[in-house]
Amino acid sequence: MVDEVPVKKAVQTGWAIYLATHQDVDVADGRQCLLERHLQGRFEARQGETEELVCSGLAYLDRLPKDEG
Repeated sequence: MVDEVPVKKAVQTGWAIYLATHQDVDVADGRQCLLERHLQGRFEARQGETEELVCSGLAYLDRLPKDEG
């Protein structure tokens, strides 16, 4: 069984930072689910640390089209 705690922490941290820096994004925006899937895949592939996952997640969110959510 994969320990998913780093992924959950990375999603929570990354999403909180993203919301704080993007005032026009709603808390319930669909990009949060996209972020979770992206980080889950990264974690399973590399067993990354939480901080690395947060950085990867923020970079991923910035690449998404603005109307994705």
